[in-house]
Amino acid sequence: MSGVAVIEGHILTPDGFVRGVLEHEDGRIRRIDGDPVAEAEVRQADMPVVLPGFIDLHVHGGGGRDIMQGGDAPHRVGSLHLRHGTTSLLATTMTAPLADLETALGALGPACRERRPGSARVLGVHLEGPYINSGKLGAQPNYARPASMDELQKLNALAPIRLITLAPELPGNLELIPALRAAGFQVQIGHTLGTYEEGVEAMRLGAGGFTHLFNAMTGLHHREPGMVGAALAHARYSEIIPDLLHAHPGAIRTALRAIPCLYCVTDSTAAAGMPDGDYMLGRHKVTKCLGGVRLPDGTLAGSTLTMDQALRNMVGLGLELDDASKRVSTYAADYLGLQERGRLSVGAWADVVVLDRQLQLNQVIVEGEACEFPHA
Repeated sequence: MSGVAVIEGHILTPDGFVRGVLEHEDGRIRRIDGDPVAEAEVRQADMPVVLPGFIDLHVHGGGGRDIMQGGDAPHRVGSLHLRHGTTSLLATTMTAPLADLETALGALGPACRERRPGSARVLGVHLEGPYINSGKLGAQPNYARPASMDELQKLNALAPIRLITLAPELPGNLELIPALRAAGFQVQIGHTLGTYEEGVEAMRLGAGGFTHLFNAMTGLHHREPGMVGAALAHARYSEIIPDLLHAHPGAIRTALRAIPCLYCVTDSTAAAGMPDGDYMLGRHKVTKCLGGVRLPDGTLAGSTLTMDQALRNMVGLGLELDDASKRVSTYAADYLGLQERGRLSVGAWADVVVLDRQLQLNQVIVEGEACEFPHA
């Protein structure tokens, strides 16, 4: 992008809100200037609210397309989520045979190398399956198997894998975590029947977080704390799906008190942004109805959540706006070690969302490209 562009409003910097201007040029933030302002004034004033672009580390689909379909799915999915403020994301796979994963990652490789106009940046791949427990599949097809470094290297050659979900109790998975970390993969625990002790050991060996906390893992009991107990007692980072279907507001509040850098993901499917009806999720047919997405037996199968709604839901639970903003952008960036995203600071990527006082989107800027989406 050439030329300096200016955004005026209440701008959330790492040091708090300022009333002033943000300038960006050639895809980067060039200058932020303004006077400090209390958050209470931000929500009462008519000036735009300017926040870091949202970062979603768990996206299966959107706009009628599923990441596992390959082809132009990454662009179609990225376009839908950009309309809702997501400026960068991890395209997330389903548990599947190797050939299906190769099809998906074959399409994701070019999408990761070059962002198409009007689409979110695809940062890489979240390999949610297949290294999970077949007894905690959730909505995953049953192609679960122990982790394989050879398989991972084949897939990573097609598209960069940034995040791997695994069940540490599967044979060999726990012992493989240090090698995965040494190879540059972030590892998190999910779709697991593991014990509290196995969760703690996985974190000791390098697992950094948990996949959709509370869902598809052993629950908390006062004599058997389970994987949820390991997360609440020890984790610094964890995903959570704040659509208010996957986790009760009370459970979300519990996690907020226990996990310092709890961050939001959508776990969105092809049904996001689409009317009620049938859609594909990997090899599964799922149905969108009554505000959710389900398998024929009623099991929740991902969501239709978007990150702008996640922000509003977190504020609705009582979070201050600066705190909620970190949970839809900054903490996810920090988890992946992305210091130039997830924050509005000089030199960072110009990934910006502009909202009104009701937190409805008016504009999204991704790497300096301005997209007008009034009340997307």
